Amino acid sequence: MSLVSSIVCWQSHLQKTVVLSSTKAKYMAMSDTCQQIAWIQSLFQELGYDLAPTPICGNNQGSIFIQSNPVQEWQTKHIDICYHYICKCIEDGKVSVYFVPGNENLADMFTKNLGAIYFLHFRKHLGIKFLDDKSST
Repeated sequence: MSLVSSIVCWQSHLQKTVVLSSTKAKYMAMSDTCQQIAWIQSLFQELGYDLAPTPICGNNQGSIFIQSNPVQEWQTKHIDICYHYICKCIEDGKVSVYFVPGNENLADMFTKNLGAIYFLHFRKHLGIKFLDDKSST
């Protein structure tokens, strides 16, 4: 989540549930992200800041389709109900979900072993200034 073009928080952790497809794994991760966003938005609201819907960028079109189409299908019927929280967040206007192609996904720098060119490209979009690097300005 970013505020005034700067990162407020980020998190990476192992998923608690084993799933058989990347679509379901990404859908569940987006729902977990919504829980964190709801907490942060609540905190900022208590401080007197009303935030616009927080964008969530995903690189899996299947997971984006699942959250936009709440119809229960046989492929998604085993996903625990708590992971459908993202649908409620979208409905309430807390988040908006966008597709980002894999080669433009900033999260890859936290989850994949990238070469120096991609790493430096993604790093300069984080909103962090690095004092030892002239290319981040």
